[in-house]
Amino acid sequence: MDDWLIWLIFAAVLVVAEIGTLTAALGLLGAAAVVTALFAAIGLPLPIQLLVFTAASAAGVLLIRPAALRHLRRPQLERFGVDALIGKQACVLREVTTLDGRVRIGGEEWSARTYDETLAIPVGAIVEVMEISGSTALVYPREYPWKSPPL
Repeated sequence: MDDWLIWLIFAAVLVVAEIGTLTAALGLLGAAAVVTALFAAIGLPLPIQLLVFTAASAAGVLLIRPAALRHLRRPQLERFGVDALIGKQACVLREVTTLDGRVRIGGEEWSARTYDETLAIPVGAIVEVMEISGSTALVYPREYPWKSPPL
């Protein structure tokens, strides 16, 4: 079997292993094996192929892997799904207590409970979504139209 074909098989095995581990190291070694396969295809002897593989692997692991890991560990810039609802305003459709209630968040109706267990929030009040627990929004009033503010 030709050397270049062995290097390509080795590269394929490393790439498949990378898919299972997601370490960003095995994929780089697979890329180094592909580079080495190109050098083997032009007829370089095995000791030179091993040097090419070593140099390409070292360059990939030392130069490219840290940048790839930094990119993967970057904090998410936008919140998605129910996380995006936290901090949004909602309107109370049915009185919200510690047990039950309904609110409208951005055009959608949600079941709701009060974030503070001592409150009961009346219909029409504007609340803020503090947390989402399952399919229930935990809300806190933004203003107290039904009582005077504390002094």
